[in-house]
Amino acid sequence: MSAWWRGPGYLLGGLGTGAATLLALPVLLTPGAARGWASWHRRRADRLLRAAPSGPVRVGRWRLLAWTGSHAVTGLAFGAFTALCAGNTATTAVTLPLWWALPAGTRAGGFAAGVPLTGWGAALTLGTAQLAAFAALTYVAVPPLARLHARLCVLLLSPSATERLARQVATLTETRAGAMSAHGAELRRIERDLHDGTQARLVAIAMRLGVARELLDEHPESVSRLLAEAQQGTEDAMAELRAVIRTIYPPILADRGLAGALAALAAGAAITTDLDTVDCRDVPAAVEAVAYFTVAEALTNAAKHSGAARAGVRVGRDGDRLTVSVTDDGAGGADESRGTGLAGIRHRVLALDGTVRVHSPVGGPTVIEVGLPCGS
Repeated sequence: MSAWWRGPGYLLGGLGTGAATLLALPVLLTPGAARGWASWHRRRADRLLRAAPSGPVRVGRWRLLAWTGSHAVTGLAFGAFTALCAGNTATTAVTLPLWWALPAGTRAGGFAAGVPLTGWGAALTLGTAQLAAFAALTYVAVPPLARLHARLCVLLLSPSATERLARQVATLTETRAGAMSAHGAELRRIERDLHDGTQARLVAIAMRLGVARELLDEHPESVSRLLAEAQQGTEDAMAELRAVIRTIYPPILADRGLAGALAALAAGAAITTDLDTVDCRDVPAAVEAVAYFTVAEALTNAAKHSGAARAGVRVGRDGDRLTVSVTDDGAGGADESRGTGLAGIRHRVLALDGTVRVHSPVGGPTVIEVGLPCGS
C-alpha cells in the first residue's frame, strides 16, 4: 500500500470492521472470539505504525471489552469521515471532466450546493476547488486520525503494568521449574558418566596396578603389559573427565575468554562462519557459557539441518545485556518441535531470564537472536 493510501485504507477498513463489531457484538462477548478479533486488529495497527509484529493479544477481560466498544465507535466515526473525504475526492476527480454528461438535476446542484453548472468555466472553477479541498483534507487530516486510531488500539490491547508483571512472574516460574528439571537431569547425566565411565576406568587401573605389584618379582614381562594398559586407561579417564567438564563450563572460556572461545568455535565450524564480537568483557561465567553453547548449537544446526554454506555470528554488549545473533543462508523452516536443538537453546536462555527470537521462513535465511542479562 502506498504511503498516500496507508491512512485512508486503514480507516476505511476500520469502517467495515467497526460495523462488523457492532453486528457481531454478542459473539465477541465470548473471550475466544474477542481475542482472535482483537489480535487481528492489533496486527493491522502494528503494520500501520511500522512496529514489530506482536503475538496474540493477552490482556484482561475488561481491556478486551474496552477495546471492543472503542473500536465500534472510533472505527465507524473515523471511517465515515475518511469515506466522506476520500469518496468526494474520487467522485470529483471522475465527474469533473464529465459534468456535461450528468443528469440535469445533478448539474443544477453543481459541485457546490446551490451553484448550478452552466458551463465549463463554472465546472472547472467549482470542481477544481472541491477536488483541492477534499484532497487536502484527506492528505492532512486522515493520516493523523489513522495513527491515533492505531495507537489507541495498541494502548488498549497492550498488557497493563500489573498484567506484564504477572506474566513475567508466570514465565519466570515456568522457566525456573524447567531449569531445575534440566539441572537435575544434567547432574544425573554427569553422575552416570562419571560412574559408568571414569570411575570404572579408575577401578580397572587400580586392579591392574594391584596385579602388577604382585607379579613384579616373578613375571616382569606381564608387569610391563599391565603398566601399559594402566597408562592407557589413565589417559582415557582423563579424556572422559575433560569431556564431562566441557559440558559444564568449556575450559576454553576460562583460558581465552568469550571472544577467544567464539573465535575458535567459528574457525572449527563445519561451514564458513563470519564472526563479529564487540565488548565481550566482564560477562558473568554463566552468561558466557550460555552464549557459547547457543552459538555452538546454532552452527551445528546450520551445518546438519539447513544445508547452509555460510553463517554469521555477532556477539556484543548492549548496556546491561549481551546480545547474540546467529544467521545462516540455509533452507530455513527451523522448528523447535522437530528437535533441532532450538528447544535446548531456549531453555538455557530462559533460565537466565533472557530472550530468544527465531525467524526462519521456508527458503531462509534463519536468524536466531538471544538477549542475556549480564549486569551493568
